Amino acid sequence: MPKKPDTFETLSLAIEVLRRIPRHRKISTGELHRELQGAGFERDERSIQRLLKALSEQFDIERDDSSLPYGYRWKDQGQGLMVPTLNRQESLLLLLAEQQLKPLLPPSVLKAMNGFFKQAKANLAPHQNAKLEKQWLQKVRVVSETQPLLPPKLAKGVLDNVTAALYANHWLDVVYTNQKDERKQHRVMPLGLAQQGPRLYLACQFEGYDNHRILALHRIHTATDSGLAFERPDFDLAAYDGEGHFAVGNGERIRLQFTIDKGPGKHLLESPLSEDQNVQFTPEGYTITATVQQTLQLDRWLNSFGGQIRDISKTPV
Repeated sequence: MPKKPDTFETLSLAIEVLRRIPRHRKISTGELHRELQGAGFERDERSIQRLLKALSEQFDIERDDSSLPYGYRWKDQGQGLMVPTLNRQESLLLLLAEQQLKPLLPPSVLKAMNGFFKQAKANLAPHQNAKLEKQWLQKVRVVSETQPLLPPKLAKGVLDNVTAALYANHWLDVVYTNQKDERKQHRVMPLGLAQQGPRLYLACQFEGYDNHRILALHRIHTATDSGLAFERPDFDLAAYDGEGHFAVGNGERIRLQFTIDKGPGKHLLESPLSEDQNVQFTPEGYTITATVQQTLQLDRWLNSFGGQIRDISKTPV
C-alpha cells in the first residue's frame, strides 16, 4: 500500500503546481505531470488532476473542460502565485543571473525558476518603489572584446534536448555536420556546455571512444535524449577549458616571447597573459615573456597586432 503523503509534501506539491500554471496560455494535466516529475515529485497524473480541481476552486484559476485534455491558466484578474521571500536586492540579482545564464540552464530548471523570475520582475515594477534597482539593469553590461556577432541559429529542440541530457547524464543521439562538411550520426556522452561569445559548444565523449571532443551546437541538426543513463566520468570542464581546448588547442604549453609597441602593449601591463609574465622595457615598447597554451586563438590574437608586434618565439615547456 503506497505511503500517504504528509502535509508538508502536499503543500510543496501545491505550491509547485501553482507556480507552473501560466497566465497567457493553458497547460494540461499531462504537461504539469511531466514538469513535476522533472522536479522530483513522484505522483500519478490522476493525483495531479484532483489537486488541480481543488486549486481551481480556491484560486483565480480558469479550468477549461470543454474538451480533453482539460486546460488550466490564471484568470486575467488573478494575481498568480507570488514568492514573498524575494526582496528588491535579491530580485535584481536574480534578473541579472537570468540574463547571463539562460542559455546554460536545462529547460527543467528554467521552468522551475519561472515563478521566481516573474516575482523578481514584479518586485522591480515601477509601482513597487524599486527605481534604483530597476535602473541598475540599464547600468551594467558584459561587453565583447571582439567584433560583436549575432548568435548562429540553432535547430529546433537542439538546445532543450542537449541541456536535458547533460543535466540527467543521459546518452545523446545527434546528427552533426563536422568541419569537413560531412553529415554524420553519433551517440555521445554529454559532459559540459560552454558559451564562447555568441556560440555554444558541447564537450562530449563519443560512444566507443575515451577521448573528449567538442561539438558546436549550431552544427547539430537533431539531438535526441536517448533516456539511457551513463556513469559520469571524472571530467572537469574548467580544467578542460584551461588546457585551451575551446580556443582550439591540444593542451600544449609554450613559453611565448615577443616585442610589442608601447601603445597596444600597455594593456598587458594591466592584464597579464599569465601569472609568470615577465616584462622588459625597451625604447620602442615592451618585450613580453609568458607561459601560455598554444592555441589557434593565441595565433589569431598575435596576428591581430600586425606590424606592432615582432620577434615572436615559442618554446615548448
